[in-house]
Amino acid sequence: MTREGSVSNRKETVQAENDPSDQKVVMEGPVTDLPEEAAVVDQEALNDAMPEDPKLRGRRGNRSPSGRRRSRSRGKGRTSEPAEVLDADVTASAPAGALVQPIARPARLKRRHWGLIGSFIVLVLAPLVAVIFYLWTIAEDQYISTAGFTVRSQESSGANDLLGGLAQFSGNTTASDSDILYEFIQSQEMVEAVDARLDLRAHYTQTWPVDWAFALWPEASLEDLIWYWQRVVGISYDSASGLIEVRAVALDPAMAQAVTQAIVDESQIRINALNIQAREDAMGYARADLADAVERLKQTRQALTQFRTRTRIVDPAADIQGRMGVMNNLQQKLAEVLIEYDLLRGTVSEGDPRLKKALQHIDVIRQRIDIERQTFTSTNTDTGGVGEDYPSLIAEFERLTVDREYAEEVYRAGLTALEVARDDAARQSRYLATYIKPTQAQDAQYPQRFILAGLTGLFLLLCWSILSLIYYSIRDRS
Repeated sequence: MTREGSVSNRKETVQAENDPSDQKVVMEGPVTDLPEEAAVVDQEALNDAMPEDPKLRGRRGNRSPSGRRRSRSRGKGRTSEPAEVLDADVTASAPAGALVQPIARPARLKRRHWGLIGSFIVLVLAPLVAVIFYLWTIAEDQYISTAGFTVRSQESSGANDLLGGLAQFSGNTTASDSDILYEFIQSQEMVEAVDARLDLRAHYTQTWPVDWAFALWPEASLEDLIWYWQRVVGISYDSASGLIEVRAVALDPAMAQAVTQAIVDESQIRINALNIQAREDAMGYARADLADAVERLKQTRQALTQFRTRTRIVDPAADIQGRMGVMNNLQQKLAEVLIEYDLLRGTVSEGDPRLKKALQHIDVIRQRIDIERQTFTSTNTDTGGVGEDYPSLIAEFERLTVDREYAEEVYRAGLTALEVARDDAARQSRYLATYIKPTQAQDAQYPQRFILAGLTGLFLLLCWSILSLIYYSIRDRS
């Protein structure tokens, strides 16, 4: 607590009795312990205000300035003294009605305070005023246009029917197509296409160098134009639903709408290109499968033709049936000759030439039967065989027949797949569904002057506060 506070909280009344030298001090209000500096008063001022009292004047006159300095130095060495005694000594020597003035001087600005105020003006107020002046007087109005679209796909029922419903387990490619489109809008190819269509450089450089903060410089390269494209075109993409929303900013509403419309058109062209590529891939795969099936069928048929040429047998099954018919006829003829021989032997003598002729006939038939039987397993062509045993021929023919039938089935499946691919190619499997057509603004929404001014002021204030704290911390430590 300072001396001024103790004087303001204390009400003192000095009453004089009949004897002017005998004074009585009456104190009202709370009394607290005061520091030594608060209790020391200017003795010279009190002496000037004191009445002419010989006893008090003599007491003051006997104290020299050096004595007063020693008493003050001794007073400074003491920590505290009751406030009642100090105030009583002071007020006892003061005349009636005298006021004790505070010793502390009023606060005033110093040089460091003026430096802090000056830095605030230079680092905060001046830049903020410049930014506000630029935003409200120099910056051109900008208009925004919005468009929203998504990628849709059609399911093919023919492929599901052909593959037995297995196509339903395949993943949907709509999300991946939307991802491709999202990256394409930000790509160099999109910037080049829109620039060739609308001449972006001519539009966005028309306010240079007046509005240098929001305009594009005339000497901008393609990379600079791509960087500026990220400023004037904003994309909002929801990967869960595949919805894409595009916002374009321009110096007039018509140009902003033209930019968004160009983005939608180029996106549709890219989706159509993806459709063409998908159709070409599907048709190419179907044609390749069909070509392989045709080549395989040719090879199997050529192998079967070579087999028939080599064996001179068109159909081993039919050939063996013919040979079996010969065998059956020979056996039937042999049975008839044996019956005739038995009848002649019962009616003629042993030396009858008819019996010899019948026996000769029987031997010839049996030899022929043996020869025919040998042709089924013999590789000798002298007896009328084909040079190969029939079991091997039949096995090879059956193998070739199975290969030909399988090749024919693969060929039929290839024709069916080609027809299905052609049906899918006849319609557009992916298309761009626009749920927000490019809008045309009526009022300018950019630049957002209040937001930019507020953010600028906040940033400058934070920088100034940090620099001030750093300066005072270094000053206190030095």
